Amino acid sequence: MERSGSDRRSSGGAKPGGGSARGSGGRPGGRSGGKPSGRPGDKSGSKPGGKPGSKPGGKPDGKPGGRSSDRDQRGPAKRSSGGRPGGQSGGKPGGQRTDKPRSQGGAPRGGRPGPRRTSDERPQRPPRPVGPAIPDEVDITELDPAVLNELRTLPEDLGEKVAGHLAAAELLLLEDDDEGAREHAKAAKKLAGRVAAVREAAGVTAYRCADYADALAELRAVRRMTGDDSFVPMMADCERGLGRPERALELLRDIRDGDPALKVESQIVAAGARSDMEQHEAALVLLDIPELTALPQGSERARLQYAYASVLEALGRQGEAREWFTRAVESDVDGVTDAAERLN
Repeated sequence: MERSGSDRRSSGGAKPGGGSARGSGGRPGGRSGGKPSGRPGDKSGSKPGGKPGSKPGGKPDGKPGGRSSDRDQRGPAKRSSGGRPGGQSGGKPGGQRTDKPRSQGGAPRGGRPGPRRTSDERPQRPPRPVGPAIPDEVDITELDPAVLNELRTLPEDLGEKVAGHLAAAELLLLEDDDEGAREHAKAAKKLAGRVAAVREAAGVTAYRCADYADALAELRAVRRMTGDDSFVPMMADCERGLGRPERALELLRDIRDGDPALKVESQIVAAGARSDMEQHEAALVLLDIPELTALPQGSERARLQYAYASVLEALGRQGEAREWFTRAVESDVDGVTDAAERLN
C-alpha cells in the first residue's frame, strides 16, 4: 500500500484544501517506504461536521434509601416484637431510633430480603460495534504487507477488525468518500491506537477532510513512533492550512531523509508557504530545480510544473504561466491536476 495523503492546491499562493489538483487516491495505513501519494498540491475535501453531544437526563424524584411518608408519622410508642417498651423494633429505651435506612433495592421493613443477582446472572448487553460496518467487498489481503505485519502484534480477531477498517478507508478514499474513510480510520484508532499504521490512516484521512489540526497531531505521532520523515511535507502543509507558513518552513528544514521524491514534495510545500507570505519571487526560486524538466512524465512532474506555473501567474507573468500550464497538461497522464481547466 502506498503512503497516502490528501488533495490540495499547490504553491500558487492558495491555502491547503482549496486546490486544483486531485491526488492519486491516497491509501491510509500504508508504509511501503514511498512518499504520500495524495500530496500537497492537490484538492482537499470539505470539513467534517461535528456530532452534537447529549446531556444525561434529570435526577430521580426520590433518593435511594429514603424513608416513605408513612414511616415518618409519629405516634404513641408501640411495643415491638422484641418486647422493648418505648421504641421501634430493635430500638433503645427512650424512643431513640437505631434502625438504618432501607438501602436501595432492599426488602420492605419487616420482610425478608430477596436474593441478589450476581454479575453473572444479570442480563448482559451485546457489545456495541466500533465504528461503521466494514463493507463485504473489502479484502484485507490487499493491504500493504508492512501494514499487515504491524497488525500481527494484535490478537488475531482484533487485528482482522482493524485491517478491515483500514482496507475500507482505503477503498473509500479511492471513491473520493473522504468522510466515510475517516470514520473507518477513527474506528481503527479506537481499537488499536498504538499501531503506527493506524495513526497514519487517522492523519491522512483527517488531512483529506481538511481537519489540519487533527491531521498534524496524528502525523506527529507517526513520526515519533517510526522516525520516518515521509509525512513531513504533509505536516508542513497542515501548518499552512492553520495559517502558520513560518512554522511550515521551519518544519521542512528538519527533514533528514535524502529521498529525491521527498525533496520535490518539500519544495512544493515550501514554495506554497512563501506564496502565502506574498514572497512569490522566493517561491519561484524554490521551484526552479532540475527536476522541473528532468523528472519522467507523470504525476510528480505535472504537479511540480503546475506549481511553477501558478507562481508565474501570481507574479503577473501570464505568457510564461500559460506555457508551463501547457507543459503540466502534457506531463499529467494520470489527471491529477486541473491544468487543462486553467488554460481555458
